[in-house]
Amino acid sequence: MASAAPSLFPLLIFARLSALIVAVLVLIWALGFKTSFLPNTPSHEDLIYAVLHPLFMVIGFILISGEAILVHRWLPGSRNLKKSVHLCLQGVALACGIFGIWTKFQGQDGIVANFFSLHSWMGLICISLFGAQWLMGFLSFWHRGEARSIRVQILPWHIFLGLYTYGLAVVTAETGLLEKLTFLQTNRNVSKHSTESMVVNGLGLGLALLSGIVILAAVSPKHHASHAAAKTIYSK
Repeated sequence: MASAAPSLFPLLIFARLSALIVAVLVLIWALGFKTSFLPNTPSHEDLIYAVLHPLFMVIGFILISGEAILVHRWLPGSRNLKKSVHLCLQGVALACGIFGIWTKFQGQDGIVANFFSLHSWMGLICISLFGAQWLMGFLSFWHRGEARSIRVQILPWHIFLGLYTYGLAVVTAETGLLEKLTFLQTNRNVSKHSTESMVVNGLGLGLALLSGIVILAAVSPKHHASHAAAKTIYSK
């Protein structure tokens, strides 16, 4: 984080702490309460797929894509280095997201049963937008022939779609948590004050906090850029 502006350093620290809390909570939920995902299945394989889904979608997709957003804020080196690391991390996040969705299609309910909820629809929209965004970034990175003016015009849209898709991923995860917790409390009589309910609610709050910090760090102007702009204004 040596290259991060002093004003952004606390945000980067809080982002990492929030990501760590989210990772710990989703691991506790998925591994400590794994029977809640498929309580009546006799198949150990189905249980593994059900547990892998939240792990890959939260840790693999949301946390890694959030780290990719922050790369431009802390990674030292050239702009091309930052872009390449950003692209690689986003590629890893995309692969995790695709695999996470694939795990839902491997259970005993099949494919069709996983298209009934708002959570599933939002998830498919989110991964489709993310994939299209990554593909455009990949093609742009390797194709240097376009004019700089076109790149400048496209960049704000690229940033907007990236942050929108990241926010959509977090909202999709929140709907999944609410859907799962409502099912557990209604059909399995899981108490609202139980440890599992507290873990899931804490995970939801952690994701909301993390997304806010990541987006704030992404849109905050860099200190040296703001200082240069201020000098220009006051010198006039």
